[in-house]
Amino acid sequence: MNEPALGRSDAEPGSRIDTFPVEGPVELVRFHSTELTAACPVTGQPDFYAVEIAYTPVERCIETKSLKLYLRTFDGRGIFAEHLAPEIAAHLASAVDTAVSVTLGQGVRGGITTTVTASAG
Repeated sequence: MNEPALGRSDAEPGSRIDTFPVEGPVELVRFHSTELTAACPVTGQPDFYAVEIAYTPVERCIETKSLKLYLRTFDGRGIFAEHLAPEIAAHLASAVDTAVSVTLGQGVRGGITTTVTASAG
C-alpha cells in the first residue's frame, strides 16, 4: 500500500517516510524512542535501542507515525548497531533532503553499553 500512514488505522511497518511542508523557520527537530529493536546478526538475540534523531528541516518535516512504522521494520532483522545507525540516517536524510543525525544507545550486552552516532545528508 502506498498511502500515507497518518490517518490509517491499519498501517503496517514499512520503509515509506511521510513528510509535510515546513511552515516558518524551525531550528531543530528531535525525536526520541525506546521502541527500536533489531537482532544480533551473530547470535540472533534481540537488541533493544534508544534512538535519538535530529535534523533541521529546510523544506520538509518527518511525520512521526510513518517514522514509528519505519523503525518497526528492523524488528528481528540481524544488523550491527554500527550499520543500523547510518542506514537509518541515510534513509531519513533522503526523505527530507537535509542532514540527519542518528544516535543509537544499545541496551547493555555482556556488561557493555554501546552508543553509535551517524549522520547523512
